[in-house]
Amino acid sequence: MRVCAIFLVLLLADTVRADDPITVAVASNFARSAAELTSRFEAETGIAVRLSSGSTGKLYAQIVNGAPFDLYLAADSERPAKLEESGLAIAGSRFTYARGRLALWSLNFDDCHKALRAGGWIALANPETAPYGRAAREYLQSAGYWGDVRERIAYGENAMQAMQFAATGSAAVGVVAQSVLDGPHTPNGKCTWPVPEQFHAPIEQQAVLLVHAKEDVRALRLLAFLQSDTAHAIIVRHGYEVP
Repeated sequence: MRVCAIFLVLLLADTVRADDPITVAVASNFARSAAELTSRFEAETGIAVRLSSGSTGKLYAQIVNGAPFDLYLAADSERPAKLEESGLAIAGSRFTYARGRLALWSLNFDDCHKALRAGGWIALANPETAPYGRAAREYLQSAGYWGDVRERIAYGENAMQAMQFAATGSAAVGVVAQSVLDGPHTPNGKCTWPVPEQFHAPIEQQAVLLVHAKEDVRALRLLAFLQSDTAHAIIVRHGYEVP
């Protein structure tokens, strides 16, 4: 495992910010999952973790502009790879921690496809900053809806905000991350339809160790934990697939 090789190197480092929590930039669709994962990690190791959630694109921009995050849990593979290529992430630390799925969801319509055609707003995350928004747009284009609905799109800043539009009834239907459907504040909808994966590019969510944590062994322990059977069980329970 590539992360294990880096772990051996970092064991030699004597500069560890033991009094500060590990800081993790996490894509908003994965925020609830990350909260449960890090709570379990903290209980097992005694290592504190602080999460900062937002759209993958906005978190990426913060990292590029010097935000002192230790780990980046993105909702795509493109941006972690760019950070690795630019030297802002540790080479060889990048891996897929989850694979996401899309779903149509409506609060008031018992047929999700009817909701798409009904003339109301359609909620999705911003395709420019959120990978789930990009996948949602690809689905609408591939399924032949885009020409009819493009003027009725309500863009959320991230996956969670897109779900909020649908959950409040502000949008007739949402094309959203399947993982956000069972949130504690999500009402019972009338329809849910999993979007077949052939309608969009795979949603490979990747993690990477950032240079800010290059001498912090604790961050490597968290990356290793994310690849454990314990973590995989939690990730699957939240509606994702794992490698």
